[in-house]
Amino acid sequence: MKVILVPGLWLAASSWDAVIPALLDAGHRPEALSMPGIGIPAAGSAQIGIAEWIDEVVRVIDRDDEPVVLVGHSGGANVVWGAADARPDHVARVVFVDAVPPLDGAGIWEFPIVDGVVPFPGWDAFDDEEVADLDAPTRQRVEEQITWIPARIPTDPISLTDERRHGTPITLISCLMTAADAWQLVDGGAPWIAELAAADTLEIVDLPGGHWPQFAQPDALARAIVAAIRTEPVRTE
Repeated sequence: MKVILVPGLWLAASSWDAVIPALLDAGHRPEALSMPGIGIPAAGSAQIGIAEWIDEVVRVIDRDDEPVVLVGHSGGANVVWGAADARPDHVARVVFVDAVPPLDGAGIWEFPIVDGVVPFPGWDAFDDEEVADLDAPTRQRVEEQITWIPARIPTDPISLTDERRHGTPITLISCLMTAADAWQLVDGGAPWIAELAAADTLEIVDLPGGHWPQFAQPDALARAIVAAIRTEPVRTE
């Protein structure tokens, strides 16, 4: 199975390096993406928004005539869900890594813009539980991969137009929230999680830890992704 890996904000394709070997060993064909405009000054990236990031994933989907699995970490959730909406007949499953699919018209988050781009705000900008499992050497290694992103990306609203996206099986790999708590939100009708609740097929998998498992526990994350890619989707609770 072709597996397209989309990083979260400020990260490039290299953020998946420690996850890819297990996918290859399982017989899959992973392709990690670096999104358009990252690391480019405002003069060359100001015109790039979330639609361009989605278009990049769609371009990769369209390159081969076969179904794909989309994996999106954090802010990459908006990108992969937009791509699933654009190509519902070509996406076999969407795997969200510590993120949920956005509502129509939603952005990712708002971060300070500096010199026309959005730089990484630093580890102190995140809650303790999000970064607790990243030790100092790991944080330094991640910082070496981090770059700024186009200013529009975090706040650009996503446009979802094809209801067939809800037929795409979803796996949520949940790190900061337990699967039990996530199911409670789904079944309780929490508005912000409505796209998740609308899925015909949904499984929620526990992977306890912080928000960046591809760095803190890449082997466990890889196993969870491999387990999510199956021929017959099932709903699990």
